[in-house]
Amino acid sequence: MSQTWWRGAAIYQVYLRSFADGNGDGIGDLAGLRSRLPYLKDLGIDALWLNPWYPSPMADGGYDVADYRGIEPDFGTLTEAERFIEEAHDLGIKVIIDVVPNHSSTESAWFKQALADPSVRDRFWFSDEPLNDWQSIFGGPAWTQVPDGQWYLHLFAPEQPDFNWANPEVHQEFEDVLRFWFERGVDGFRIDSAALLFKSDTAYEDLDEVHGVYRRWREIADEYGGRVLIGEVWLPDQERFARYLRPDELHTAFNFDFLSCPWDPDELRRVIDLTLTTHTPIGAPPTWVLSNHDVTRPVTRYGRADTTFEHGGRLHGAPSDLELGYRRARAAALLAMALPGSVYVYQGEELGLPEVEDLPDEARQDPMYARSGGTNPGRDGCRVPLPWSGEEPPFGFGTGTPWLPQPDSWHKLTAEAQRTDLGSMLNLYRSALRLRAELLGDGTMTWLSAEDRVLAFTRDSGLTCVTNLGPDPVPLPAGRLLLASGPLDDGVLPPDTTAWLVPS
Repeated sequence: MSQTWWRGAAIYQVYLRSFADGNGDGIGDLAGLRSRLPYLKDLGIDALWLNPWYPSPMADGGYDVADYRGIEPDFGTLTEAERFIEEAHDLGIKVIIDVVPNHSSTESAWFKQALADPSVRDRFWFSDEPLNDWQSIFGGPAWTQVPDGQWYLHLFAPEQPDFNWANPEVHQEFEDVLRFWFERGVDGFRIDSAALLFKSDTAYEDLDEVHGVYRRWREIADEYGGRVLIGEVWLPDQERFARYLRPDELHTAFNFDFLSCPWDPDELRRVIDLTLTTHTPIGAPPTWVLSNHDVTRPVTRYGRADTTFEHGGRLHGAPSDLELGYRRARAAALLAMALPGSVYVYQGEELGLPEVEDLPDEARQDPMYARSGGTNPGRDGCRVPLPWSGEEPPFGFGTGTPWLPQPDSWHKLTAEAQRTDLGSMLNLYRSALRLRAELLGDGTMTWLSAEDRVLAFTRDSGLTCVTNLGPDPVPLPAGRLLLASGPLDDGVLPPDTTAWLVPS
């Protein structure tokens, strides 16, 4: 196994509940995922990242973990998970899973024990009264009272009590969890809310003590060879962010600046430069992400007048020109894949799925919706089950009624419908990922001088990427065209289009 496979990998994010349903209960599962491994191999990805698959009451889509060493029964069994890892490896696909170290579930054995026995409550943040006036990230107070009068801290939903990382038992528990899954062949972990573990009375993000945890985790990962630790780190200060990527800590972290960036050449160049400036001195590869299970899908976001992304649903329901958004999403995909480092593809991104913004209120399950009193629509709109085939729901997702309703219009976007359409989003991704594996990935880039509102750079292999974000067509540089996100106009690059070229 290459020790640094992750540096230039194309990683596909699986939101298991919405990927494919193998047993007909309307919920995606391991059986469904296993049946679609040939699709993923054909797509051309190097690794899969799965959102939490552990036993969970699903108060927050599985991020309320009841048992870190098991599999949610809705998804399958531990034996099935081990089989899936083997089958993925047989196809040359690595497997990355989520670990959730900031908080547990109120249904976990530890928390139930804490409620029954106050002597073990220091595994969590319990107090005789709230220590501060913190608000939950999902809305409402961050402290909840238990029957005997004490209060516990939960930065997210009340069903997600925060661990107390000042307790050595917590450290030992998670070190054991890492080993448990490494022994089963998992190739890496994506670390949820990686900067939040330690708290003081006045702060809960990016405290210095957290780095000791990741130095220890890196030692464990290195024991197994070729394993990767990926941080979910939302920090505005790039110097603080870079500390998580020092050579003895995490291997990579998500690039939320790029994910949040508007469709604007100056902003995109600024974020790309900032990312490279942050990563290059410490030898860490950047990551490039356009979407995930928490954010508005690019086709919808890029079709709006305001193309920035913010949590909180500020732009939910804002008019979106989906044709424009689709064109820009194609251009953005080729731009992201051409940049040096690793790239993430969120399931359905390769199908050009839009955000589903008209879900019935009674169907919404994200705690953000309930805890905001309905003012925040939540994240369900990007979690709607995938359309695989057929003319009407459930579009081959399974035989049962999907846990979230799919739009009737998605019959045009199924994987089956796109497979034979050479101009489809699916075939653009397949072509781009194949070329990326040959010519791109890890390495360096050099900006080229270009027209106003155009981004152009060349990569180590000689491939040149040109993205036109302006209103007018622009001439292409010399070279042989390998791939373009849309049709060219007599050899010039139309607006909202990206082209890849190599020396002729």
